[in-house]
Amino acid sequence: MRRKDREMSTEFGNQIIDKSRYGVISMVDEDSESYGIPLSIVRDENTLYFHSAMDGRKVKLFEKSPNVSVVFVGEVKVPENYTKEELDEIVKDESKTVLLISSVFTTEYESAVVKGKVKLVEDMEEKIKAMKLICEKYTPTKMDYFNMAIKTGLKRTNVYRIEIEEIKAKRKKYDTHGEEMKWGRME
Repeated sequence: MRRKDREMSTEFGNQIIDKSRYGVISMVDEDSESYGIPLSIVRDENTLYFHSAMDGRKVKLFEKSPNVSVVFVGEVKVPENYTKEELDEIVKDESKTVLLISSVFTTEYESAVVKGKVKLVEDMEEKIKAMKLICEKYTPTKMDYFNMAIKTGLKRTNVYRIEIEEIKAKRKKYDTHGEEMKWGRME
């Protein structure tokens, strides 16, 4: 990671995964072309789970090359570090205009990137557990109907797991005084 001053802990990365609405899984196809696709992913300890159709491009790619990376993005926003009056003062002094680049025309963000290998889940109990975790994350108010749905849907669904081999988390965020919170600083 180039910006070590923005690197965050593994625990922070796990929090990003857990609150992200999706992850983008990336791989390389048989022609060395990159291929990425957004998926509904859930984390259970050091394992990521997702489901898919039983056939298709990604299914074939997983069989040939299981190495993947997955990107998760948490909160993103443009900070409001200065009032209009303060900005009007900044532009009067050329030595301060670097603040426009570093603190005005910027974005606060948080992200996590995971590396691992995709593996088809074949154990029926693990498949059901994974699907239940996915449904609890994405459709928590519908869990009363899960058992009926899983009876019908499981035989038409592949479930995959990724053991997290590496996780890198990064954040850019400002405190209430407009100072960037670096080196894992939380407050």
